[in-house]
Amino acid sequence: MRNLEHLTKVFLMSACLMLATPALPSEPGPSTDALTVPDTQLGDPLVFVIYGDMRFTQPIETVATSPGPRRALVAKIASEHPDAVFLTGDVPFHGGDTDDYRVFGEETAPWQMQHLRIYPVLGNHEFYQCVEDVCLENWWRAFPQVRGHRWYAVALGTKLRAFALDSDASLLPGSEQRMWFEHELETLPSDVRFVIVALHHPPVADTGFLLVRRNERSLAGYLKSIAPKLSARLIVCGAHIHNYERFERDGVVYLVSGGGGAKPLPVHRGRSDRYRDRAYPNFHYIRFELQGEQLRAEMVRLEDYDAPSPHTWAVKDRFEASAKPR
Repeated sequence: MRNLEHLTKVFLMSACLMLATPALPSEPGPSTDALTVPDTQLGDPLVFVIYGDMRFTQPIETVATSPGPRRALVAKIASEHPDAVFLTGDVPFHGGDTDDYRVFGEETAPWQMQHLRIYPVLGNHEFYQCVEDVCLENWWRAFPQVRGHRWYAVALGTKLRAFALDSDASLLPGSEQRMWFEHELETLPSDVRFVIVALHHPPVADTGFLLVRRNERSLAGYLKSIAPKLSARLIVCGAHIHNYERFERDGVVYLVSGGGGAKPLPVHRGRSDRYRDRAYPNFHYIRFELQGEQLRAEMVRLEDYDAPSPHTWAVKDRFEASAKPR
């Protein structure tokens, strides 16, 4: 009898939760249609931000994450008034702790006041200290705009398509996510000039910290094969490494942007890393600006990261990508 009462309560709570967040289907799986933002609702130029590895948690935690730089980054990004913000994973420190998501909500209040469009991807810390179903529910509760989707596409106007991938799930050939992604690229509208791929584990990185996993290495192999056939330029942004890196390989730009506040990590920069500055740590975000047929990017670094109230910034890296000839 007690079991029946318990199951009844669980069912009713689940039903209420589903009614409270009706934005997308409630079952996990890929999206069938891109989240679409018309050109008329975007700025001119179109501006968006990418960064990751924040580890929002209680401010008393100052080893695994840095509350000062974390909050400074949030405020600085809000001052950009971007059309979209892509979070490349490890948003909470503990995905199983709803208080960490509460801290995320409190510290990103400036974003909420501006009604910024937020597009997250799943990182490994989103699955920390909880079973998968509970982890996902916590994540979807924080980001109801993508409820039911572990990976999805976003159309920012007609010229830019972004793909938020889940590197905690398989990206290998034949997997559900890979087949969805391949179909999306193979049926990409000809008007799309730039494709942004955001995920947590990087497909290309300096090997001083880790060897790129087979999962993401497989994705890089596919992008190498498809890039020459696409009418759009490809830019891939990962995180996981708490630093900044930039590579150009096989016609694809690969970025690592893990400077959102998590404990900094030094890297040994190989020759292929286009970013050569030795300054450390690199608390930062990447600002993109699309104007006409040019996509410009800047790595904006927090300079006085150890100050009581950090507020000094510098652009430490720049690069441009031109649309392919029509």
